[in-house]
Amino acid sequence: MQIVFLLYDEMTALDAIGPHEILCRLPGANVLRVAKRQGSVHTDSGLILTAEYALADIPHADVLLLPGAGNATTLREHPEILSWVRAIHTTTTWTTSVCTGSLILGAAGLLSGLRATTHWAALDRLPAWGAEPVQERIVESGKIITAAGVSAGIDMALTLAARIAGQDIAETLQLGIEYDPDPPFDSGSPSKAKPSIVEKLQARLVASFEKPK
Repeated sequence: MQIVFLLYDEMTALDAIGPHEILCRLPGANVLRVAKRQGSVHTDSGLILTAEYALADIPHADVLLLPGAGNATTLREHPEILSWVRAIHTTTTWTTSVCTGSLILGAAGLLSGLRATTHWAALDRLPAWGAEPVQERIVESGKIITAAGVSAGIDMALTLAARIAGQDIAETLQLGIEYDPDPPFDSGSPSKAKPSIVEKLQARLVASFEKPK
């Protein structure tokens, strides 16, 4: 089973690393990391990841995962990436995204008429790609699975693991990474956080979404 992660500069590291920790442990998993060009990829937090393959090296995938970033929508300025995403999608059993990675799916023309989610601060951008925005942590639309912001990628990967290998294996993977969230603050969604925090963060995030690549 070939699982392919698309990497690109300024992406959010946890969008990929969280799901990677789970999906790489599935029975028979062969995980590949691909970017526009083979080599180092600088994430938005300064962490440097490595793409061992270029787009042209990977013609198919059983699972495709697209991480998000503040500048995810600027990938529309890279038609070769979007063309590759469209082509790979025709070969996948599952096409997935985390956070604003769904906007890449949208820009590739894969979300038209489908329910999808993304980071809460970017939900209003989904209709521009013909998608129906859904304020849920995980949204399944056929073989496309989209996850909400950043940490939701772990939930998505566990959901996908259950679809692929069964619930027992997914639960075993969850136990193995001791994923048992008990955060010190109950402010992980805009409905729970203080309005003043939501307002300030949303302004900052929207500004970063608009930043050119």
